[in-house]
Amino acid sequence: MNNIAMPDVQSSHDSREQRIDQVGIKALKHPLTFIDAENHTNTIAECMLTVGLPAERKGTHMSRFVAMLNEQTLQLSLATLPDWVDAMLERLDAKSGVAEFCFPYFISKPAPVSGQAALMDYEVTLRGEVDINGQKNTRITVLVPVTSLCPCSKEISDYGAHNQRSHITLSADVTDTTLTLSHLIAQVEEQGSCPLWGLLKRPDEKHITERAFDQPKFVEDIVRDVAACLKNYPGLDRFTVSVENFESIHNHSAWAVIEQYSG
Repeated sequence: MNNIAMPDVQSSHDSREQRIDQVGIKALKHPLTFIDAENHTNTIAECMLTVGLPAERKGTHMSRFVAMLNEQTLQLSLATLPDWVDAMLERLDAKSGVAEFCFPYFISKPAPVSGQAALMDYEVTLRGEVDINGQKNTRITVLVPVTSLCPCSKEISDYGAHNQRSHITLSADVTDTTLTLSHLIAQVEEQGSCPLWGLLKRPDEKHITERAFDQPKFVEDIVRDVAACLKNYPGLDRFTVSVENFESIHNHSAWAVIEQYSG
């Protein structure tokens, strides 16, 4: 039975003369070790792996994506991601493709007063791409949660001010693969009214409540401050920053976006 030649339908000719920009697999979860200068994070990534398909070819070999993930332990860094994409293209006999890995990235953060440490998780997406002209691009996306406190609420109220959790999402092209995620995240989260921590004691709660009250920011303030902080950030090029405030006194979110080139 094993000696019977089986037809390779995917490699057969297609007559519709329509190139496919991306075809492959998505939403596959797989263990990943992400490495940078300060951290080795063992995590679980949701993977999307695709290639461009020439007009004359009927299909791609989907099983090869999964086989490549499982042949050896998946370890990636900003520096090695382009090599992984090149290997994927060679394996799939393709000229263009995308490898995207979305995963929780953990940082141990000591509380601001008590110093008690706990892990904070941040959602990170690595995207490596080779286009049809052979141009390579590495892009990183980071979602950083912070606290925002409303300047208007503080100004018009006799006491107190409403605050809420906010999500800052940065997506940027990487030009220096030696940059460290923990430093980048720290720079971004400082632009909120106050960062978040995984573990807080009562002295910590007092500290961060007062810190947020002393730094009220609209969604417009946060997105501008993040963009200003990243404008000359080493190792980043074209970037997009979005901020979403999950309003505590409305049933909608406040949202703002800035797109620009750094440097």
